[in-house]
Amino acid sequence: MAIPNYTYLKLKMPGPNGIITVSSAFLHAFTCDHEHYELATAVVNSSELSRLGESSVLATLDCNQPTSSSAFRPLEETNMVGIDPTNPTKTVRIGTQLPAK
Repeated sequence: MAIPNYTYLKLKMPGPNGIITVSSAFLHAFTCDHEHYELATAVVNSSELSRLGESSVLATLDCNQPTSSSAFRPLEETNMVGIDPTNPTKTVRIGTQLPAK
C-alpha cells in the first residue's frame, strides 16, 4: 500500500528489493490531488444522480387548479373588510387576534 507523505512530498512503498521512494515538487503533488479530487467527485455525482433518477417520481402540476395542500386557509380569528365601497366583492381578511406591541 502506498502512503503519500505531504510533509516531505515523498511517496514510499514496499518494493521487491526494499522501500521505493518517489520524490515530487509541491506543484506536481497539488496538481495530482486536484485532478483526483475532480475525478472522484464526478464519479460519485454520476452514480448518485442515476440513483435519484430511479427513485424519484415525475409529477406535473396543473397551474390552473389549486392544490389542497397549498391552498390558503384563513384563521377563524379574521374579519372581512371591504376595501372598495363601490365594489362589495373586493375584500380583505384582517386578523382580530394580533399581538400587542
